[in-house]
Amino acid sequence: MANEAKPCPCDIGDKIDYGGLGVEVQIEHIRAYVVKPSASTKAIIVIQDIYGWQLPNTRYMADMLAANGYIAVCPDFFVGKDPWSPSQDWSTFEQWLEDKKPTNVKKEVDVVLKYLKDRCGVQQVGVVGFCWGGVATHHIALQYEEIKAGVSVYGIVREREDRFDLKSPTLFIFAEKDAVIPLYQVTVLEGRLKETSTADFKVKVFPNQTHGFVHRKREDINPDDKPYIEEARKDMIDWLNMYM
Repeated sequence: MANEAKPCPCDIGDKIDYGGLGVEVQIEHIRAYVVKPSASTKAIIVIQDIYGWQLPNTRYMADMLAANGYIAVCPDFFVGKDPWSPSQDWSTFEQWLEDKKPTNVKKEVDVVLKYLKDRCGVQQVGVVGFCWGGVATHHIALQYEEIKAGVSVYGIVREREDRFDLKSPTLFIFAEKDAVIPLYQVTVLEGRLKETSTADFKVKVFPNQTHGFVHRKREDINPDDKPYIEEARKDMIDWLNMYM
């Protein structure tokens, strides 16, 4: 799910057999996975895809961010509601999504920001989101000037007229052969951002890739895709490092 104007479930891809290096904590009304480097005053909020905050692939990405010096926190933005399952009937997806809008995340974002500042001593915060979380990241970049950088991975906000006036520098990563986000939508996004955004941004499309390639393809079993997977992950880190 990466286009809230025409949502549809996306293939879960290669599920990583991965336990994670962090811990699960309670942050007010939500659970979260947190992984901390030895010392850091910079943090990244990692936003899940439709398969939820406990998906090993997403925790792997959080741990990757921590290995690059960031406190990484992956909250349960579904707030205890069941994530999407590959075994569910796709015809019921929009009904499932009704109470899980990626543009309705302010309460949870505010709670996590307070936790990072008060409990972790964080001074700078960025956001990275995948699929459903990519839409949420785009939305947050429109709302929060205090967010130093965002990386929206295959996600576009479509429901708002003011969706191009970014408040935070944002990198948008897309796949050329994404069945969920057609390239014309990416072209429109980039053109309107050039006209409207006062914050820095970059839109990058990776050739021959499909939806989910950054976090839901295993590079060890997809050798043709490995260079693109690694490049996109490096772009993510480089963008965060540039602004944080």
